[in-house]
Amino acid sequence: MMPSVQVVFPRHVLCVLGEGLDLDLLARIARETPGVDFDPADAASAADPRMARAFRASLTNATFEDADWDAVERHDTVAYLLSEPVRRAAAADVAARMLALVARLFEAGATAVKNESSGLTHGRARWLELASTAAEGNPDRRIVALYRAWVKRPIQHDHLVYSCGLHLLGVPDVEVAGGTVDDVPAMDAFAGYLLLERPALYSGDTFRAEPGAKRWTVEHRADDRYPGDDFFHNPFGIWRLSPWGAASR
Repeated sequence: MMPSVQVVFPRHVLCVLGEGLDLDLLARIARETPGVDFDPADAASAADPRMARAFRASLTNATFEDADWDAVERHDTVAYLLSEPVRRAAAADVAARMLALVARLFEAGATAVKNESSGLTHGRARWLELASTAAEGNPDRRIVALYRAWVKRPIQHDHLVYSCGLHLLGVPDVEVAGGTVDDVPAMDAFAGYLLLERPALYSGDTFRAEPGAKRWTVEHRADDRYPGDDFFHNPFGIWRLSPWGAASR
């Protein structure tokens, strides 16, 4: 008999900072948000000196303002809220619920939030902007807002440019072989294609962001960047984009 393989489903893990943060209020908000786990006993009512470095490493754009950095420096409370395990069919709904939760946490006194499952943070104003867009009711704009909120990119390592966080939206992450930041628009276009069209794709298929644009060959791979129980791990795999006609590396 073949041994069973345990699938570890992704979860949003929110790291929430505050100054005098009301943990009882956070517990009530968590109870009122379907699928959210929060244990006040796991919160720390003390400043964590690692947070400034952790938040700096989680930024990929310039959405942090002086007030956001002040909030990180002045925090005296750290709490963690977890989503339910993310199944593919419900991923967008869970992501939207967690983004709405972020907005509510700021209303409740949180001063900074980052997602431990994609290593991404935004400034307060950007979080609230994305949450507002996702709540508008336009399906396409909602998906784009969720992508911007939860998916970290570009990450550069070992001749690759790649994303982390698409597992939270129920699809494989995307990497570009030999890529640079100039290839991020193609990465974004392909991720949008996965999220909006849900296409049936196979290794060896090709992709163009638009007619006349650069053509890429796509190859599906297992995510071996992170262990299966790591919050960053994508159980849905990775799509690698290579320039059409180039040998796969």
